[in-house]
Amino acid sequence: MTSLAPYACHPDASFGRLHPEPGGEVRGPRDMFQRDRDRIIHSIAFRRLRHKTQVFVSPDGDHYRVRLTHSLEVAQIGRTTARTLGLNEDLTEALCLAHDIGHPPFGHAGEDALEVAMEDHGGFDHNAHTLRTLMLLDSPYPRFRGLNLSWEMLEGLAKHNGPVIHPGWAMRELDAMFPLDLGSHASLEAQLAAIADDIAYDNHDIDDGLRAGLLTLDQLLDVPLIRGCWDRVRARYPDVPQERLLRELVREQIGVMANDLIAATRRNIAEAGVQTAADVRALGRTLVGFSPDLAEQERVLKRFMYATLYHHPEQIAAADKARVIVADLFRAYHADPALMPGEWHADCALEEPARSRHIADFIAGMTDRYAEKRHAEIYGRMI
Repeated sequence: MTSLAPYACHPDASFGRLHPEPGGEVRGPRDMFQRDRDRIIHSIAFRRLRHKTQVFVSPDGDHYRVRLTHSLEVAQIGRTTARTLGLNEDLTEALCLAHDIGHPPFGHAGEDALEVAMEDHGGFDHNAHTLRTLMLLDSPYPRFRGLNLSWEMLEGLAKHNGPVIHPGWAMRELDAMFPLDLGSHASLEAQLAAIADDIAYDNHDIDDGLRAGLLTLDQLLDVPLIRGCWDRVRARYPDVPQERLLRELVREQIGVMANDLIAATRRNIAEAGVQTAADVRALGRTLVGFSPDLAEQERVLKRFMYATLYHHPEQIAAADKARVIVADLFRAYHADPALMPGEWHADCALEEPARSRHIADFIAGMTDRYAEKRHAEIYGRMI
């Protein structure tokens, strides 16, 4: 790792862990945030991301992104930009790897179904469920529940999209366990993880949409950001067939967005005059982001992607099917918790809201294919 800027998160200045480590934090060559990253990588919740929807529900092809590969791409972008900005590379990488762990099967469609099922019991939010998974549900250690991650890691996951002004029930419970100062802004590393997420999915969703035949290059070239990148790619490779340049287009766009992010963030930090990570949290605004011009171009790109890909009729049909599966599973487990396996059945409460929240925890941890399998077993049919 390169030397850290004074406003970066320093592992030696961490606010620590909820459960102090026996014998202290120093055990071998890894520091606090390196151990956080490794705990994420070795967790069951992280491994399950390989069979959870990114854009395409249970994709048939081996080359489409899933939550796991998306998280790895986010981490690559976050790690590189953190190094360039003098931020803590390990903390940034850990936040990028963990940011989607709370997503239920079938992506946002599954989340919508759980939100409806839980509307009388506090609702469901995938970001809060990420923390719930890491602080309570994924428990490989003998002395405590959860992965016992650092305060900076948990704070960053809670607030990477900004202060949490109106926390839901799950976030409130976790904050009561280990106060995360929800009303302030998060570290620069957490802010960077959020933008790395945008850069990754803005671009790999284009790649997957083209591969699936739901997007065409002619459609894409109506977007100013894409048109500018495509013109530069064609100028560099005038004799290369068009179809061989589509992945080069995606690489070009990632480079344009990452370089703009670095330059704009450096300006913001210099103008704000922050000297420490505490200054960043107290500033009251986000420092990591695109320049105003690129931010507007990126908003135009997002509107295009929603209109042409995310709301494509094939995508809507797949999402409708996914919502039925999740709603049916919740209904079945609520009526008969014995349908859940082993400890999940034994630990299911009789009273509400604990009963419904326990069932939602179980369903949210499912992969797409496990949810489809359990639905077929319970209802005797495939949807």
